[in-house]
Amino acid sequence: MRKSQYLTPLLFLLPAFLLMVPFVIYPVLKTIYMSFFLEGKFVGLENYKHVLLSPDMINLDRFPTKSPPWGALIHNAVWIAIHLPTTVFLGLGLALLLRREEVKGSSIIKSIIFLGMVIPMVVGGLIIRFLFEEGVGVVPEFFKLLGIERLAITWTAYPETALFAVILGSIWIWTGFSMLMYSAGLASIPKDYYEAALIDGANSFQIFKNVTWPLLKPITIVVVAMTLLWDLKIFDIVYVATGGGPGGASMVLALKMWDYFARALNYNYAAVVAVLLTALTILPAMWLIRRRE
Repeated sequence: MRKSQYLTPLLFLLPAFLLMVPFVIYPVLKTIYMSFFLEGKFVGLENYKHVLLSPDMINLDRFPTKSPPWGALIHNAVWIAIHLPTTVFLGLGLALLLRREEVKGSSIIKSIIFLGMVIPMVVGGLIIRFLFEEGVGVVPEFFKLLGIERLAITWTAYPETALFAVILGSIWIWTGFSMLMYSAGLASIPKDYYEAALIDGANSFQIFKNVTWPLLKPITIVVVAMTLLWDLKIFDIVYVATGGGPGGASMVLALKMWDYFARALNYNYAAVVAVLLTALTILPAMWLIRRRE
């Protein structure tokens, strides 16, 4: 009986494992292997040293006193610092606002906000490109009306603004996910908790602080983890909107990996960036998962 108990799940997992070996496990191991070689010779950590010390990856001569390019790794860090808290709290605010019964057409508004997640990322990149285009884009025209001429330009064409253009555009794309997750979390909280808090004389802020926010902790961890992973692997909207330019001012890790692979044809350096990107993805994800337990 015990053998059959172990054999059944193993047989159940066998087809998936057989597919994972050639398409997941082998490529991962091969990528790690390639990152330690250059032109067929074992070079140890030299590839990592070259990539990490490259100004294309970290440019401390320009960061933070000068405008981008700051290096792909710093660009991703700036992306996370701006995009993650903005989308988390903006999604939470929209979910709280549209939860109220007196808001007419809240489901339609949620659907409109969620459109950013539904459209392909390539289309999202094109939309971002036009949103920040001088003469036709909403953003330059808005600043033109305010009289701020230095921002009434094509944002994606200038190093000072290109990175922030794609970051702000990505906030519009990703906020729908955060809002949807928090809406589901708010719907799962029993109304009895709120009624009890009101009876005790709690105001709206106290109810949010002591009831809503603690009960939304599992949702917050999921939203933060998914947003962090998305920020680290961002590629398509940057490729379409700016191509990593001008002059590398909006280059990110995933695009730099592609640049090494497809343009420079340096597969070893591309493997190094892939390994670094995987490590940067797995470590925060594991920490957040442990926080949830």
